[in-house]
Amino acid sequence: MYQNQNIGFGAQNQNGQNGQNQQGTQQSGSGRSGRTVVPEAKGALNQMKYEIASELGINLKQGYNGDLPSRQAGYIGGYMVKRLVEQAERSMSGQN
Repeated sequence: MYQNQNIGFGAQNQNGQNGQNQQGTQQSGSGRSGRTVVPEAKGALNQMKYEIASELGINLKQGYNGDLPSRQAGYIGGYMVKRLVEQAERSMSGQN
């Protein structure tokens, strides 16, 4: 069923390249590595998550939140992205 689909590093894509694009960098299957790019920011992002959940009226607990509906989790993540983009735009324009 999936004989012609090779997924992951080292697998050849349709152009015969081994998991690399034309610039020679490796591609991942999902586009995300799952690791924190700036580990020092992890605490600040976690705090932002709880602040946004509070603003939205979502009860977010410390630790496991697997019982949280995906819609509510999506709202939190979406607002985090929105706020981070706004902060980056202000930073780029020279405003604080």
